[in-house]
Amino acid sequence: MEWLTGPFEAAFVQRALWSGILVSLICATTGTWVVLRGMTFLGDAMSHGMLPGVAVASLYGGNLLIGAAVSAGVMACGVTLLGRSPRLGQDTGIGLLFVGMLSLGVIIVSRSQSFAVDLTGFLFGDVLAVREEDLVGLAVALCVTVVATVLGYRAFLALVFDERKAHTLGLRPRLAHAVLLGLVTLAMVTSFHVVGTLLVFGLLIAPPAAALPWSRRIPTVMCGAALFGIGATFLGLLLSWHLGTAAGATIAACAVLLFFLSVLASRIRNRPVKGAQASTAAETRREYEHSP
Repeated sequence: MEWLTGPFEAAFVQRALWSGILVSLICATTGTWVVLRGMTFLGDAMSHGMLPGVAVASLYGGNLLIGAAVSAGVMACGVTLLGRSPRLGQDTGIGLLFVGMLSLGVIIVSRSQSFAVDLTGFLFGDVLAVREEDLVGLAVALCVTVVATVLGYRAFLALVFDERKAHTLGLRPRLAHAVLLGLVTLAMVTSFHVVGTLLVFGLLIAPPAAALPWSRRIPTVMCGAALFGIGATFLGLLLSWHLGTAAGATIAACAVLLFFLSVLASRIRNRPVKGAQASTAAETRREYEHSP
C-alpha cells in the first residue's frame, strides 16, 4: 500500500490535501446553488473576470488577493446591474462582461515587458505550495459560506425554484441573488491563488452535478458533492505524484471524470440524469412549500 499512502507522508502534499478538502467543502456548498440556479456560465465568467485585478496587483507589487477581490466585485456588480435590464438577457450581459474583463486582463499582461503575471499560475495555481496561513484563510471562508447558507437557506431555495412566490413571502430574491453572487466571489477569491481558477471552477460545478442523480434533497446533494470533491482531490494528488503531472489540473480532470462516472452509473441503475434532476427539483420544491 506504499503507492497509496507514500505520497501523503510529505508535509507539502498533506497541506495540498487539506487545501483541496477545504476548497471542496466551500465549492460543494456554493456550487449546489450555482448548478440548481443555472449559473454555471456565471461561475466560469467570475473565475476569469478576476484576471484584470490580479494583473494590475502583480504589475504594481500589490496584494493579489485584494486585486482579485476588487475585480470580482466589479464583475458581480456588473452582472447585477445588467441583469435588471428588461431588454438584455442575463446570459448576454454575463458573456459581454466575461469577454471584456478577460480581454482587459490579457491586454494588461501583454503591455508588460516582463510578463510579471503568470497566466499558467492564475489558471492552475500551485496546490503543492500551500502554506499554513492559506489553510487558515480557506477555513474562515468555509465558515462564512456555511453560516450564510444556513441563514439564507429558505431564501436561496425560493430563488432557485419560485422567485415570484419569494416576492410574496417577503424573502427578497434580489438580495438572495446578491448574496449568492457574493458566495461565488468568496469561493473564487479565497481559492484561486492556492489552487487556480481552473480547479476552483471544476470543483464548483462537477461535484454538485455528479451528486444530483443520487439525491433528492439539497443538504444531501451538498454532502455528496463534498465527497466527490474530496475524492477528486485525493485521486488527483495521487495520480499527480506517480505520473508527474500538474496537481491542480489533475484534480480538476478527476472531478470531471467522477461526474461522467456518476452519470454512467446512474444510467446503469435505470435512473436517467434528467429524470433524477427533475425528481430533485420536485422534492426540493415540496420541501420549500412545506417549510415554515
